[in-house]
Amino acid sequence: MTADWRWISTGVRLGLATVWLVAGALKIQDLAGSGRAVNAYEIFPYEVAKVIGAAQPFLEIALGLLLLAGLAVRLSAGISAVLLLIFIAGIAWAWARGLQIDCGCFSAGGTLGAGQTPKYALDIARDIGFLVLAGFLLWRPQTRYSIDGALMGEK
Repeated sequence: MTADWRWISTGVRLGLATVWLVAGALKIQDLAGSGRAVNAYEIFPYEVAKVIGAAQPFLEIALGLLLLAGLAVRLSAGISAVLLLIFIAGIAWAWARGLQIDCGCFSAGGTLGAGQTPKYALDIARDIGFLVLAGFLLWRPQTRYSIDGALMGEK
């Protein structure tokens, strides 16, 4: 891999790490709210949605930290891609069912109030953009300033 690709991959890795760290940090402040956001999708029973909502911020922060450190980049990118596909499917599900919710990706989420309209197309487009970043790291996981690189003896 040429140096140029490693620098591009480093930028992508750090960008995706930032996405996960911000999303997780915003949710971890209100785990009950995160559970309510998952419940608003009406996919899981309330008790299951609460557990998923409480666990999700920790998974997002863990992915962000792994990517930030450059440890298990390809695995972290793969898990990111799967998680993003689940998010995209969930938003599409809510849209198809006519639910009036905020996706909860970077906010408290949940049911929207009167006069508020969901922005499903923008949410899906944004998550597809993040999915492209994860896909890029699956293709080019070697980055600069990473634990993976140090473990492989790269300079």
